[in-house]
Amino acid sequence: MNKSLRHVFYVIIVLFVLLGLSSSMIQAVFAARLNADPRNSRTLYAQFSRPRGAILASDGTVLANSDASNDAFMYQRKYSNGQLYAPVTGFYSVTVDADRGIEASRNSLLSGSSNQLWWTRLKNLFTGTEDAGATIQTSIDPKLQETAYQALLDKNYEGAVIAIEPKTGRILAMVSTPSYDPNQLATHDTNAANTAYQQLVQGTGNPMLNKTISELYPPGSTFKIVVSAAALESGNYDTTTEIDAGSSYTLPGTNTQLTNDNSHGNGTNGKITLEDAFAYSSNTAFAQLGVALGAQTVSNMATSLGFGSTITVDSGGSGDTSMKAVASAFPSDVSDDRLALQSIGQGDTTETVLQDAMIAATVANGGKEMQPTIVDRVQSQDLTTISETTPTVLNTAFSEDTANKLTGMMEAMVEKDYPALKIDTTTKIAAKTGTAQNGEGQIDAWITGFAPADDPKIAVAVVVHNVNTYGAIAAGPIMHAVLKEALQG
Repeated sequence: MNKSLRHVFYVIIVLFVLLGLSSSMIQAVFAARLNADPRNSRTLYAQFSRPRGAILASDGTVLANSDASNDAFMYQRKYSNGQLYAPVTGFYSVTVDADRGIEASRNSLLSGSSNQLWWTRLKNLFTGTEDAGATIQTSIDPKLQETAYQALLDKNYEGAVIAIEPKTGRILAMVSTPSYDPNQLATHDTNAANTAYQQLVQGTGNPMLNKTISELYPPGSTFKIVVSAAALESGNYDTTTEIDAGSSYTLPGTNTQLTNDNSHGNGTNGKITLEDAFAYSSNTAFAQLGVALGAQTVSNMATSLGFGSTITVDSGGSGDTSMKAVASAFPSDVSDDRLALQSIGQGDTTETVLQDAMIAATVANGGKEMQPTIVDRVQSQDLTTISETTPTVLNTAFSEDTANKLTGMMEAMVEKDYPALKIDTTTKIAAKTGTAQNGEGQIDAWITGFAPADDPKIAVAVVVHNVNTYGAIAAGPIMHAVLKEALQG
């Protein structure tokens, strides 16, 4: 071989090496980035060329599925009763891919691209079966979801409801109003989808925001559960311990007078038992109790229950967007006047509805706080179970003895101050109402609790935003309806 031919040969070898390296880089190193690039229309068409997996309720009710379509995308995502289940499902769109809810947290499984489905894809290769996404079965109870949603809708309330199974952490209902119809965003008409998205983003009440996990509210008197737990755990207080109360209390270092909404909360001669202070929601008693305990003591209890940390509700594979609750807040580095307000769920205390439900569920579960979950199981297209969710303890926030005492105090609140919450003469209900000034000149009305108090099956938290009435009046009937459906439905 002469010199010129050798040069040509070397050049060809180098070019082949470069071609091989570039192909390997594209297919292996840059594949994920290129697939995720919104400008890559091939990826989009590939995703819509096979049926996306279904999302189901706990009883098998179809919440979302894909039907064959007569256009270039081949499959159309459809949502049954979309507004009811939007906080759970989220949506899947040609314009923004998977967004919010299960669609985002389990996107790789639903799309069929997850590594967990490799065996199914391999079998399909030999059998000629069309690839399809996995089925996600949630823990949502359709009857409870419908009951909670309708109760908010009937009053045209903006708010949220969460129902949890205390012993497992399974979310039985997740409702947020106003809601939206994911079908509007799932349309293959990109102009219509973009228009709908912009209208929803700018809509009154922020309908696309899941208010159970993504909105913070002042929790009002429901936070007195946390302060009571801190007091009982300190060993210096019992349910019968008399604490300072009175008809008014001057916030430390200020001229601001704090008063009670209920004269029973004033106590007698400036004193009241811890149980009665809780039952009658005495602001003067709990403000002084918080200051007596100290910011760090109350903060430690709040932290044990999840304050200060985001809470993961559902997470999938690599590249998926986990469903998470924003962190509730109880600042500890505060002056005593701020601490007094924070101890009655005002001031700088803010909380998600999920966090409030988890607190009630922790009391119901003997002090053990469970990891909240919304997916029960995942199945491949041949109905083989890929994974099942098992209950996990997040933390033991307080002792079983403290939990039993808190349960008694929450039962006393129903007996002494809100008997209308009862379902019947035999079922014991444990609850705490809350009425919080929200900084918008109106009230966030709360209630949280569980039932039956002696054998808890369900814990519920409700918030109604921007009303002009008490938690018992606005939120109470909603919780009552959900409990009644759960226990008698």
